[in-house]
Amino acid sequence: RPDVVMAGVNAAILERSLYLVAELLALGVPLVIGLNMLDVAEQHGMHVEPHVLAAALGVPVIPLVAAKNQGVKELVDAALAVGANPAAQTANRPAIRPEHRPVLEAVETILRHVADTDPHENEISAPVRARPRPGLGAATQTDIRPVADANRMSLAAYPPAWVALKLLEGDAEITALARAELPPAAWDGIHAHLLAHEDAYLDIAGGRYEWIGRMARAAITQPRAGAITRTERLDRLATHPLLGMVLLLALFGLVFWLTYTLATPITNWLSEVVLGGLSAGASRALAAAPPWLNGLVVDGLLGGVGTVLTFLPILVIFFAALGVLEDTGYLARGAYVMDRFMHLMGLHGKSFLPLFLGFGCNVPAVLGARILEDRRARLLTILLAPLVPCTARLAVIAFLAPAFFGPSAALASWGLVALNLVVLAVAGIVVNRLAFRGQQTAFIMELPLYHVPNPRTVGLYVWHNTRSFVRKAGSLILIASAVVWLLSAVPGGAIETSVLARFGRWLTPAGAWMGLADWRILVALLTSFFAKENTVATLGILFGTGAGAGLAAQIATILTPAGRLAFLIAQMLFIPCLATVATIKQETASWRWTLASVALLLALSFGAAALVYQVGTLVAGG
Repeated sequence: RPDVVMAGVNAAILERSLYLVAELLALGVPLVIGLNMLDVAEQHGMHVEPHVLAAALGVPVIPLVAAKNQGVKELVDAALAVGANPAAQTANRPAIRPEHRPVLEAVETILRHVADTDPHENEISAPVRARPRPGLGAATQTDIRPVADANRMSLAAYPPAWVALKLLEGDAEITALARAELPPAAWDGIHAHLLAHEDAYLDIAGGRYEWIGRMARAAITQPRAGAITRTERLDRLATHPLLGMVLLLALFGLVFWLTYTLATPITNWLSEVVLGGLSAGASRALAAAPPWLNGLVVDGLLGGVGTVLTFLPILVIFFAALGVLEDTGYLARGAYVMDRFMHLMGLHGKSFLPLFLGFGCNVPAVLGARILEDRRARLLTILLAPLVPCTARLAVIAFLAPAFFGPSAALASWGLVALNLVVLAVAGIVVNRLAFRGQQTAFIMELPLYHVPNPRTVGLYVWHNTRSFVRKAGSLILIASAVVWLLSAVPGGAIETSVLARFGRWLTPAGAWMGLADWRILVALLTSFFAKENTVATLGILFGTGAGAGLAAQIATILTPAGRLAFLIAQMLFIPCLATVATIKQETASWRWTLASVALLLALSFGAAALVYQVGTLVAGG
């Protein structure tokens, strides 16, 4: 039971945001409201007066612009003040419409009667224990949970008026508790009322909306009647069934073009000057050291991790572009536009949101499937999430594509991403038909107002994601690079006679179908299981160069054009990293679904790469 509740309310969509406040007020908890995004509301011609809203609600309302850290301290101070003296708050609570008010009172009367009976007869009236609330000067307040089982949810934890309201709303959890805890006679009386008034939830919701309307009218100055807002004008294009999809693809193409145009020169400079200089300096410094130590540091660590760290300019620009799209409110439109596309797979636009997270990292994409209420949709989204190319895969593509395709690198990369999405759609349709028998789910979502992106918010987004990448490079990729170098050095110190070479040559017949006859490239693809960036780290070790531009060019010379494309397709569709596989096991709680995901991606990656190489070879030969 909280000492005080702080509710964040969006000033730009105040009426929709106040519904949660209406439900919190019904609980009778001490409440403080943070009225956020006032700047966005002003941009759209809405002036919200916090002091008027506070007077109408009867609770403190603190103006906030959280993106600029404005008002946060005042919100915390207000919460501490309310928590220290909760009895002083007299909130204006919404009321049920008059038609069903007598029924609500009748149900509440039964609940109060049960609570007033002998506490040994039923659990709802079990004794309470005093629990001091430290730091708020309210030691006389008590926790009303039953002593007998304080950790289990019980009707005794809630006010009878709120329980009666939830029963009339048809709340499944509260109904199950009431059926289990109330004496049979009391439950039968309540159940009779519920059966006779199944439409009561309409008057409860209606009463809340009327209350919300009064609060909003008191506090908001709206734009003039009939005015077309900026959001409405932009959404004519962004949410159009056809033009909206074109815009979405165009924006992704722009993101890749910006990434290549701005990042490639910096990446080449880091690879040739910085990393090359570090490798030469390390070789000179370790000239007197044992050969194995020199090889580990120069070829293993700098050749592996150092090459991966040259990705940083690519990632920073890519994350910045995604951050801007997210902060403007456009990504929700992407989900809306994708709804029709997702329905082909038996999903809906809501699944687009966790899948879109996969462009950053597949782990949060799998975790994000929790927002889907339907278990079938959640499982299907989890299975498809690894097919979304994460930034690590995109970084590998961005590293190799310029050397593989020259001036057409941006177009080729855009095509690879489009191919991934097509494969995702086809796989989703097939899996839905075979495993889930083509079931469909409905979709309702909120489209936020557009607003100018906040540099601080975008900067934090870039910083957190880039820091996560650097940490991974400094831990998992560092270890993997050391292991790969060790396996490439034993038993005799020569790569061509090493354990890794023997294993790679054993895989060569399978690689030949994809145009990957060089065992080093196959091994690099397999080591991406530990981390996708490890592909380049392994190539840097096995090809014996830490110079990024030289490495990509060297790989391009040993592959045919069809082989280059096949390798990148295999890289894009290959099984996800170890962390993603572990997350799939955690979220599905099933080894069967986890192994099915791995098997599906193995078949897709090798099958698609072999098909592209064979067809490309035939076309080139013809």
